[in-house]
Amino acid sequence: MGGHVQTDIDPRSLIGRKAFDRKGTKIGTVDEVYLDDATGVPEWAAVRTGLFSRDAFVPLEPSEFVEDTLRIPFDRALIKDAPDFGVGRHLSPEQELQLYRHYGLDSAPGESAPDRDFGRLAGQDE
Repeated sequence: MGGHVQTDIDPRSLIGRKAFDRKGTKIGTVDEVYLDDATGVPEWAAVRTGLFSRDAFVPLEPSEFVEDTLRIPFDRALIKDAPDFGVGRHLSPEQELQLYRHYGLDSAPGESAPDRDFGRLAGQDE
């Protein structure tokens, strides 16, 4: 099976999909998908949690897209407590680093330089 989001799918197709934590508890609905500026690979999703209508950023790696739902391998409480940077804006490298630390992930996959820029919204041309 593996723990990878299919990178060949259109990231916009994730928007509106239900998201579940590692126990199968519904967290909310995918609101936006953020792409790596350098590679264009989907990297983060903002999930509308319904709790105070805020969005929680979740890593798409190591999440899985299964049966039209996003399965996030973290507990709901951890996802709910993720840093809130607001949606619709570019994620700075510092904000992304905070998210990686929050989820206990070392750094961006294949990261070599500390100044990599992430977080361009899917569907936005710059």
